[in-house]
Amino acid sequence: MHSRLRSALLAPLLLAWAASADLDVYVDGALSSGWENWSWNTNINFAATDLYKGLSSLSATSDAWAALSLKLEGLFNTYAGLQFDIACDPSTLQCPIGDIWLTELFQLYFQGTTDNSQSANIPLSAISGLSTAKFTTVTIDFSALPPSGAPLGSGAWDRFNFQALGSGATYHIDNVKFLTSITVQPLFLSAEPIGNDIIAVTTQGKVDLSTVKVKLNNTAIAISNTTTYTPIDAPSKTITYFTLAKALAPGNLTVTAGTNSSFAYTLPAVRYGTINPSNTKAISPLIYGVNWPTSASYIQHLGVTISRWGGNAVTPYNPFGDFTNAGNDWYFENRKSDGGNADDWLGWVSGAGSKTLLTIPALDWVAKDATSYSFPKTIYPNQAAYDPYNSDAGNGLLANGSWVSPPPDPTRGYTPWNTTLAKKWLTGLVHKPDIVTVDNEIEIASNTHQDMHPIPMSYDEELSRVVNFAAAAKEALPSVKVAAPSTCSWWFYWTSMVGYSDNTAHNNMDFLPWFLQQMKAKETSLGKRLLDYLDIHYYFQPDTSANDAAAKALRLRMTRSLWDPSYVDESWVSNNPPNHQPNNKAVWLIPRMQQLIAQYYPGTKLSISEWASTADGDVTGGLVTADSLGIFGRYGVDTATYWATPDEKGPVGLAYWLYRGYGTYFGANSVQVNMADVIDGVFGLYAGIDSGKVSLVWINKNTTPMSFYISNVPTGKYFVRHFGGAAGNAKWQTTTTLKSNTYVVIPAYTAVFMKQL
Repeated sequence: MHSRLRSALLAPLLLAWAASADLDVYVDGALSSGWENWSWNTNINFAATDLYKGLSSLSATSDAWAALSLKLEGLFNTYAGLQFDIACDPSTLQCPIGDIWLTELFQLYFQGTTDNSQSANIPLSAISGLSTAKFTTVTIDFSALPPSGAPLGSGAWDRFNFQALGSGATYHIDNVKFLTSITVQPLFLSAEPIGNDIIAVTTQGKVDLSTVKVKLNNTAIAISNTTTYTPIDAPSKTITYFTLAKALAPGNLTVTAGTNSSFAYTLPAVRYGTINPSNTKAISPLIYGVNWPTSASYIQHLGVTISRWGGNAVTPYNPFGDFTNAGNDWYFENRKSDGGNADDWLGWVSGAGSKTLLTIPALDWVAKDATSYSFPKTIYPNQAAYDPYNSDAGNGLLANGSWVSPPPDPTRGYTPWNTTLAKKWLTGLVHKPDIVTVDNEIEIASNTHQDMHPIPMSYDEELSRVVNFAAAAKEALPSVKVAAPSTCSWWFYWTSMVGYSDNTAHNNMDFLPWFLQQMKAKETSLGKRLLDYLDIHYYFQPDTSANDAAAKALRLRMTRSLWDPSYVDESWVSNNPPNHQPNNKAVWLIPRMQQLIAQYYPGTKLSISEWASTADGDVTGGLVTADSLGIFGRYGVDTATYWATPDEKGPVGLAYWLYRGYGTYFGANSVQVNMADVIDGVFGLYAGIDSGKVSLVWINKNTTPMSFYISNVPTGKYFVRHFGGAAGNAKWQTTTTLKSNTYVVIPAYTAVFMKQL
């Protein structure tokens, strides 16, 4: 029987059976009937006896980005969830990817092979109690995937994958099965003080809210009102806001609920501060940007104001075929562009209400097709690594880390590119970009795109390429703004891949000051401006990869590097300053760049087209993002786009939702904030105003509640949003009345948005 016909006949049988019994996937030595092994680059022992329940377990060792992948001849849509026993090392769930530390090594996700559906990734760090020495039983509820609580959603689900990230993974699993039902235990999950007089109680299942009792300093406080809210995209949990008959105050707070749930806090004395609504300056709306938004609804849900077509893979993008090359990110292989056609992308992104930032290739080559690659094994047989999916495509490196020799013939994978072709492309665009950047991090092209540019990029070559392609862009699109040089990191703000001899050859000037000076000179000689934005990429340099308490505290205070001249960077930056700049042990990023602009090319705007939190899946990453967005507004960044695409329901996406979600926006003008104490490492407060209405973002980066008396904050009705803390990462929101500004409580590890109604 033809396999497709067999699958078509078998699927209804499997689905009918699913209604009455759990569906085994793996038990004691083998996959169950109807399951196929679709794993890649993973060494699997289906009968491991070094650690097991019953008779044996499945042990797996996956290479980087490889997976244990299991496929059903049918669908598992009708099941309530997946259950399995797992043993792995949670302490190794860290992975460096370029300048970013991912806090995961290992993740689970679901797929539909017939409709190309794919779930959100479930990080293994979202599961507590993991150990290499024993199994932990894990149940994944399809109505509430961890960590966001969002449902699995619709799809022709027939495959699931345990995937390693960049460092590989070794683990055991056992007793894998899909469950026909999952009983949701009614639970009071958390109860936290927030605002003047509110206790926010999160629950799952049907609980008895009448059992909630509150005591402050051993005195019972009556409850005057309740409001319940369930997030639309995470309906597995509910929050109820209990308004107290008496305001919160310093002392011991206890909340009891149900038969045995109790939550206790010590509410501290207030910290003092003030806002000055008469002292304002405009916030650029373009600071709330991302790279590669996923859909129009994503843009609208998070209020994304500018979207970037960028990254390493756009350097070799060929718009006359939508081909690209992964460069050093993936074995220098050509492929179809992940973003599709740039013109189409510009169209749907702008149609969703976002401004657009398009990267123009500026090297001499672009991908010629979707299949070629630069370092075939047949020509370079001694490379250190080869693509696990194409054993002939190598990484161009020898085992000692040096590049193979001679460099490859660029025509093997590329076709020529120049300003004439760039103008042809840009002129023909139906949908015009608002801003263009001249390539992406080309100062390191001799590494990222070594196959077509093996010679280190010098000051002079980079300037020439920026000038030529900026001029071409302005000629093709007279109203477009140009951003450059899109420099990758702190080190290369100040020097080049050639090294410090390049600085010496240019009067000992650091690169960015020299670049601005030269672009100013070009405007003088040409009579027109070619550079509108100084564009940089910024990744926080402190190592927070351990993601323990100390690393999280460091992550939360390192945002000071964006603005604080007294903050000595807690990284290599302060130990080995690579520049001739004043105060060079501090990054002091935004004011420093603004001073360079004022000195060398006044009128140029500041763009940060790549930045990241260092921990997208952790609440502290969300708090860093909320803090950074507030800083960008306060200190006058002109445009910024997060790298790369925050999960809409994850902590970073929630930071965007906090400021901009669903059409409710933080104020368009920044209001001066003054705090009596220097507490920037543990707290941030950002104030805005628009049409006379005040908006506030409070960020408690501390592990305990904080309380504030902020003068000049108006009392009255507010729309409130928040995420983090014991309530978890979800789109929590309510409407409340701020009766007093003299004692406002913000829960631990929580960001709160308040907008005056």
